[in-house]
This record gives sequence, C-alpha cells and structure tokens, in this order.
Amino acid sequence: MAAVTELTVGQVAMRSGVAVSALHFYEARGLIRSHRTLGNQRRYGRDVLRRVAIIKVAQEVGISLAEIGAALQSLPEGRTPTREDWNLLSTAWRDGLDQKIAQLKKLRDGLTDCIGCGCMSIDKCPLRNREDHLSAQGPGARRLLVER
Repeated sequence: MAAVTELTVGQVAMRSGVAVSALHFYEARGLIRSHRTLGNQRRYGRDVLRRVAIIKVAQEVGISLAEIGAALQSLPEGRTPTREDWNLLSTAWRDGLDQKIAQLKKLRDGLTDCIGCGCMSIDKCPLRNREDHLSAQGPGARRLLVER
C-alpha cells in the first residue's frame, strides 16, 4: 500500500487537533499552504502537520501569528521542518519570551498589594505616580515597563 502524500483538510484537522476553520485561517494568513484539486478541494502536503504543530506550540507560549508567519517564511516550502529548523525558530523567539517573562514578574511583584486601580491601596502603592513625575519618560504605566 502506497503512503498517502496529500491530506484533505479534514485529515489535517483530525491529525493535528486543530479545527478546519483554524486551518483555513492559517492558510489565509500564509502560515500553511494547500493546492486545489480539479474538483476545487484543498489538499495539503504531509509537511503541514509539523508546521501546524509549530504554530500551536508557538501560540501556547505567546508568540504572535505575525511572528510565527515571519519565522515560517524562513523555512523551505514543501519540506517537513526538522529538529534544526525548530532549534533556529525557538532560539530566535527566546529573547522576546525572556522579556515577556521579566515583564510579567515585575507586574506580579508590583501588584502584590493591589486590588486593581480603584485605588484602595494608594497610600502604599508601588506604582503610584504622585504629581505625574513620570510623564516626562513617556506614555503609559512607566513603572511596569521592563528596561531592554
């Protein structure tokens, strides 16, 4: 029995655990590709399963679809991404993730006594900006920003 080289959208959905609508969305965003049969049905190469797995993992850790798309553009089309490909992609994302983690830790540590700016803890709030002195540094919650 010959190995199946092309998959229907339903087969990709079932194998990847991703809804058909999500696959259509990924395709519309250029993250994955298919071709059409003479009957106008989508067919995917088997490499799309690995690409969808990469998309799912990257989304789980907070990588944006734009960043994922840019990274996938660096991979050769039609070839199943390899361990080396994953190493390059994940290494490129690591610095951004480290910055996000540092930002979240700073936010968590700064909000220990905070109940959400109502502000019931104004007398001891570490984020308070008495007389708007931080406005000279730029817009937004300046004390919550992590220096890069």
